[in-house]
Amino acid sequence: MPTYEYKREDGTIFEKLQGINDAPLTECPETGQKVRRVISGGAGVVYKGTGFYVTDYKNGNGSSKPSAENGSEKTADAKEASPKAEKE
Repeated sequence: MPTYEYKREDGTIFEKLQGINDAPLTECPETGQKVRRVISGGAGVVYKGTGFYVTDYKNGNGSSKPSAENGSEKTADAKEASPKAEKE
């Protein structure tokens, strides 16, 4: 649930934890003064961890899928080295 900031008539600000679908407050629950919701900058984005880098992928070029050229060469080499290919 988000925390909303409200400004009282006397200029003081307080925070209230409310659901997104809850109606905004019209008066302060503590003092009874009229209040209005203040638009704040928010908490921003917080990045945690080391992140993802190009070196995190298997083949090093930024794609986790092998390229078509590398895949076809491996298939041809595997067929030549297999015992079934030698018998046929």
